[in-house]
Amino acid sequence: MRAALTLPRTRLWVEFLVLFVGVPLVLAFALPPTMMWNVLAAATFAGVVLLHYTPGFEWTTLLTGRFDWIAFLAFTLVTAAASFAAVMIWMPEQLLVLPRAVPQVWLGIMIAYPLVSAIPQELVFRPLFFRRYGDLLPAGSALWINAALFSLAHLMYRDPIVLSMTFAGGVAFAWAYHVRGSFPLACAMHAVAGCIIFTSGLGRLFYSGAVGG
Repeated sequence: MRAALTLPRTRLWVEFLVLFVGVPLVLAFALPPTMMWNVLAAATFAGVVLLHYTPGFEWTTLLTGRFDWIAFLAFTLVTAAASFAAVMIWMPEQLLVLPRAVPQVWLGIMIAYPLVSAIPQELVFRPLFFRRYGDLLPAGSALWINAALFSLAHLMYRDPIVLSMTFAGGVAFAWAYHVRGSFPLACAMHAVAGCIIFTSGLGRLFYSGAVGG
């Protein structure tokens, strides 16, 4: 699932470093938290445009690949166990705070998160990363680099729990797309992870108000 390097390597490296390294570092250290959504929206739009013009890429390929229900259910159970355990250990006062205190907000997040967060992030970090830039990376390293850069994209939250969970999630999402060849599976895993995080109480670490904290 790697793209042929029909574009200049220097151009691809510049794009890669700006999108996957430069943007996260600028968000984490150079811009105020109020700029987060503007920068992320611009970076996501640029990533989708680059994906569209990647040689050999077709949007219909995102619908191919078998949906592995066993892997999805196993990931869901592990994520739920880890998330609720983390809340009960480090922030028990946040346990189920959204569904208990503001169920309307919680329901809105459950509906919106897969559409406005999980799918856009997956487009940039999985198809764009592997199809456009996969051949730049040493053989066998792309999945781990992908997970590390997905974690780096959350550096703006300045929290070890966030960085650890996003690295672990990045490994799972990259495996779903790059190894199993299923973009829907990667999106579903990402969506359920986000919904579990905001349901359990860990969402306090992942929302815009936590940026720079």
